[in-house]
Amino acid sequence: MSEPLNERQILGVNFYVGNAQGAIGRLAQGGLLVVPAAPALKDVVWNESYREALTNADVAIADSAFMVLVWNFLQGDSIPRLSGLKYLKELLQLNEVRMPGNTFWVMAGSASSRKNVDWLNSEGIEVPPEFVYQAPMYGSKIEDRELIDKLQLLRPKHVVITIGGGNQERLGLYLKRNLDYLPAIHCIGAAIAFLSGDQVRIPDWADRLYLGWLFRCLSSPQRYVPRYLSAPQLIPLIWRYRGQLPLPEGREQPLTQAE
Repeated sequence: MSEPLNERQILGVNFYVGNAQGAIGRLAQGGLLVVPAAPALKDVVWNESYREALTNADVAIADSAFMVLVWNFLQGDSIPRLSGLKYLKELLQLNEVRMPGNTFWVMAGSASSRKNVDWLNSEGIEVPPEFVYQAPMYGSKIEDRELIDKLQLLRPKHVVITIGGGNQERLGLYLKRNLDYLPAIHCIGAAIAFLSGDQVRIPDWADRLYLGWLFRCLSSPQRYVPRYLSAPQLIPLIWRYRGQLPLPEGREQPLTQAE
């Protein structure tokens, strides 16, 4: 059976192929959206909890320029990249997201939280203090009853998670499985930090030209250069598995062979 025109299965993950408005629309009734980055996506083989989060997401968007380029080259395809930054900008245009009390923000720490909330306020988006949560350092197993209790009390329609890749997807799946209702859970990672100044600002033209990674590397080489140098590990994974989900030795699915 052929794939839907607006989806591609890459490494077992169903990626949405379309614009930001279409991706947002898919969460109209709630659900989990993830934005896998190449340095994290390469770990899908051995990181079981991360793999589980990606494969159980309702929407995955193709934010990774490297993944898109490799996939299109190997498959002769032409899927577009939809960056997390562009997605967030579109999301923040929605009145229901901007309305105080409708959106709950999970932030990476106090300094990031202050910068992000100040920027949101400057954009006319009022965020009540009780709708901001500073996430703890999560371990190999995510469990956060305090966050669950807050969300079930406040019942926001949208939950935006801005913590690091690898953890945010796992947290999103934890919320989806443990809340007694289903909000729209947006795992957008560092996207807001590019706007608030918490990380280096990425101009629209650089985002369109797939150069966000370069701006991050120039801003903090010790932090980001090693991370992005690991991204080429995706090449043999995509070459070998294509649309199939790669699993550890002894659990592999039949491979999709190159033509």
